[in-house]
Amino acid sequence: MGLSYRDIGLKVGLEVHRQLNTSHKLFCDCPTDPIESGEKVEYVRRLREAQSELGEVDPAARFEARRARAVVYRADTGNVCLVEMDEEPPHQLNEEALRIALTFARMVGAHPVDEVHVMRKIVIDGSNTTGFQRTCIVATGGSVSIRGKEVPIQTITLEEDAARILEVREDSVVYDLSRLGVPLIEVSTAPVIESPEEALDAAASIGRLLRATQGVKRGIGSVRQDLNISISGGGLIEVKGVQELEEVPKVVEYEVRRLLHLDKVRSELKARGVRAADVLGETERDLTDLLSSSRSRLISSWVVKGGRVMGVRLPGFGGLLGGGDVRLGKELSDYAKAWTGIEGIIHSDELPGYGLTSEEVVAIRTALGAGERDGFAIAVGPERRCREALESVIERAAVATEELPEETRGAKTGGVTIYLRPRPGAARMYPETDVPPTRVTRELLERVEREMPPTLEELAADLGKRYGLSSQLAWELIDTEALEDFRKLLGTGVQPSFVASLLTETMKDLKRSGVRVELIDLQRLNDYLRLIAEGRTAKESAREVLGYLANNPNSSPLEAVQKLGLLAPRLEDVEREVEELVTRLAPKFQDKDPFGPLMGELMRLYRGKVDGAVLSRILREKLKERGVAR
Repeated sequence: MGLSYRDIGLKVGLEVHRQLNTSHKLFCDCPTDPIESGEKVEYVRRLREAQSELGEVDPAARFEARRARAVVYRADTGNVCLVEMDEEPPHQLNEEALRIALTFARMVGAHPVDEVHVMRKIVIDGSNTTGFQRTCIVATGGSVSIRGKEVPIQTITLEEDAARILEVREDSVVYDLSRLGVPLIEVSTAPVIESPEEALDAAASIGRLLRATQGVKRGIGSVRQDLNISISGGGLIEVKGVQELEEVPKVVEYEVRRLLHLDKVRSELKARGVRAADVLGETERDLTDLLSSSRSRLISSWVVKGGRVMGVRLPGFGGLLGGGDVRLGKELSDYAKAWTGIEGIIHSDELPGYGLTSEEVVAIRTALGAGERDGFAIAVGPERRCREALESVIERAAVATEELPEETRGAKTGGVTIYLRPRPGAARMYPETDVPPTRVTRELLERVEREMPPTLEELAADLGKRYGLSSQLAWELIDTEALEDFRKLLGTGVQPSFVASLLTETMKDLKRSGVRVELIDLQRLNDYLRLIAEGRTAKESAREVLGYLANNPNSSPLEAVQKLGLLAPRLEDVEREVEELVTRLAPKFQDKDPFGPLMGELMRLYRGKVDGAVLSRILREKLKERGVAR
């Protein structure tokens, strides 16, 4: 990159969100685990922006309302009630969730508030039926230590989780309400993190402490990290929804590259004398007749359906729209797509391409009045959408001449981010009038103090002492959140160290190889381990059997072992084979111990079928019987 992160003034703040494993939701008595036991309900609503009590309209709310999408809600009355449907006022704040949040506050040295006051935070994307999210500060202050550096905690908050998105359509979005209202703890740090590595360490440290409360949920969707990122001279970027811990540094690295590239483009535009007013003065033009006979499938497919091809000149942007994984053209396209939903947007630095010839590109330039140093953008689709999309392109291109804008972005796999919406303003937060304040009494704090769980260090030491696990295996169980499964699988009769290794190292290796290990449920793991305990297959079969089970979710471990040819033969047959092998080959090793070579031959024959320890025991017995054991 050529510059250190400190040189560019990188500042990162973390917001770590974790679902709490409480018996019921934050403001009602519905269970927090999804179940299907009640009546199925579906209804449709439309949300719009409105002024706050201060007479202001939040920009993020205005953005969502402009998209004018219908919101379809689906619910199962087994875990969704009138509170989630916004047909009944919320109940009192869940005290169990409050105790978990106070437990975490105690761990990081934070200061609990005297009273918990619930606030409303405007959310108009449809993910909450009310149009807002209920949230409340439980504690402030405290810190976590990483690499000898203290990262201050600003707030510890309880809030309700959002509905889960099922489907996005052109004019509507579909949500499942089962997750709505599940308690979330949010831990927000000060923006003092100065590198991707520090961001990873801080997220990992907070994650460990949250697990130490013994009150958080596990599994996909139960945790996410939001990052607030900035560099010198740029606005604050909020990246939402980083699911995997290892993605955190990748997101920081990508955003730094993106911001530096946009800053470089801004400097070049300034050097070329391009002003925002120059861009805002441009208007979109209809290119449909010009390109009606084009062989471009992108264009012809829309022309046949009665769509239009619209274009707009971007003065002075020639050669500045393309690039590598970070490019201004993608910024313009993502911005227009977010605001209008249109997909068919291309820019001049991508052409010739998309089936457009060099001659057609020249014709487009002429029609738009674009010179060699100018760029342009094309939108293909319904006329109204095309005009709106190009208006958005003009708007974002004008911003590119002046600043690195503040915005909210979404995290994608590999650390890449994509524009979501403008950053919300201060007008989005106001008091919740339906939930009375909850006093944090001395009695409540004393109960939290009495019920403090052991530290993770104490937990790791106990695992080593009780089950003979190495320190590394104990910490891997903790960090991979496999401890609960480990305890449930100990009753299979298999050695604890193997169970721990299977849940951590083996699963991790399989996942790296692309195996969807999350499809292997605990019951099938239990049945597989019992096959090992009964001697019906060997521990060495683990990778093959688990891989098979992941790819065949309806198969049992016994079926997998049989299909893979890893079912152990009868013990008497193995003993007979070992005796024959000793009789035939042992005499060849008169001057040295035959155990090693013979053991190698047996492992070749029985790998994955018979446990190595069993083979070793039988071989030693047979060698001793023949008087050739060393």
